[in-house]
Amino acid sequence: MTHDGTSEVLLTPERRTIDVVPDSERHGTPRSQFTLWFGANMQITAIVDGALAVVFGADALWAIVGLFIGNIFGGAVMALHSAQGPRMGLPQMISSRAQFGVKGAVVPLVLVVLMYLGFAATGTVLAGQAVNKVLGIDNAAVGIVIFGLLTAFVAVTGYKLIHVVGRIATVVGVIGFTYLAIRFFLDYHVAEYVGVIDFDVVTFLLAISLGAGWQLTFGPYVADYSRYLPRETSERTTFWSTFLGSVIGSQWSMTFGALVAAVAGDAFLGNQVGFMGDLAGPAIIAFLIYLVIVVGKLTINVLNAYGGFMSILTTVTAFDGRSQISTTARTLYILGFTIVSMFIAIAASADFLDNFKNFVLMLLMVFTPWSAINLIDYYLISKERVDIPALYDAGGRYGAWNIPALICYGLGVLAQIPFLAQKLYTGPITEMLGGADISWIVGIVFTGAIYYPIAKRTNNPPATMIYPAHTGMVGSRV
Repeated sequence: MTHDGTSEVLLTPERRTIDVVPDSERHGTPRSQFTLWFGANMQITAIVDGALAVVFGADALWAIVGLFIGNIFGGAVMALHSAQGPRMGLPQMISSRAQFGVKGAVVPLVLVVLMYLGFAATGTVLAGQAVNKVLGIDNAAVGIVIFGLLTAFVAVTGYKLIHVVGRIATVVGVIGFTYLAIRFFLDYHVAEYVGVIDFDVVTFLLAISLGAGWQLTFGPYVADYSRYLPRETSERTTFWSTFLGSVIGSQWSMTFGALVAAVAGDAFLGNQVGFMGDLAGPAIIAFLIYLVIVVGKLTINVLNAYGGFMSILTTVTAFDGRSQISTTARTLYILGFTIVSMFIAIAASADFLDNFKNFVLMLLMVFTPWSAINLIDYYLISKERVDIPALYDAGGRYGAWNIPALICYGLGVLAQIPFLAQKLYTGPITEMLGGADISWIVGIVFTGAIYYPIAKRTNNPPATMIYPAHTGMVGSRV
């Protein structure tokens, strides 16, 4: 421990959960958002996501372009959610109560929890493989359990340690993946595998969807990690720090994944983690690369466990009115979530690539309408004015259930069905388009078009931001 107690503070479990963070506890700069989201995206699952575009038929060049377009669009939406954090000082999904009602917000929340479990489980599969490589163990369950315990420890400790892990992941990710890229271009004639397949609109749109889906699914928890920033923090700076960190990190990883899939094919697809180790070369460097993979996966998996805990707590407290829980209860929530994700990881490790592709695209269908409703209300209807105490009171300004918003959300999900291109179902319009999946675009545009005029007439935002009296925070920005 340092003389000023820094290490002790860093490892002390976070006190705040779904309650507003008062000014006296705000700290940090938007730069922390860049390193957190860059580190969270410089990791093996993002590489696999980029590879998927090539696996399902796109040329590497067009896959990279499509992924970039998707990352730009999805990253902009995701960063708009992040910019809400300093102003409100709240976790992302608590703010959804302003749109859906205190209890109505539970509807998208249930789907959010499933998302966290899915991403935690699929990521743990790959991280467990890397842990096993480090320890020289063949039992997949052992690596999964060890990685799960690491995830739970960081998530229980909370916000400050999460950001430290993000900074570490940024540094080791840049060094590790730059080294791998150099080795890759030295070992393979990459140019021979790029630009060899004609442009195909279906696979190009799939690449865009994979990039956008990757970014959009951060939306339900991105403000959880900007809510401790001082209230005077510029929204524009918060936006750009989050956007650039997430888009640069993910595009770097996905570009590498697309190229590796094009060049190495089955050698990568059958053993993603092992391929990275073999590419690294000497055993000691391969060992370090496995550690890089573990650190990168730890960052994003902690975000999933922490966000899952917040979402479960937001769901439970919608019915009992609480805004805080004990440290013991917090720990049990996170442990429970992590244990369930580990069991899923152990059961779902087979057929990983196909399952992951369908999982990401399915999530797009349920989260694009949520994003549209949340952002339209916050920026265009409420104009950044929220009655925060009412978010915890089902009898308050926002009520228990906002039926018009919930109907718009449901219609936004249903409107995408004819445009789906899923393993279990392909919509009739998708077949007319040759298999191109544009459902996520329909979800955002259609939901926004029907929600805005209804919200304009029915929503009742306060004249200024209202904070809980006990925080001593005034309504206007400091």
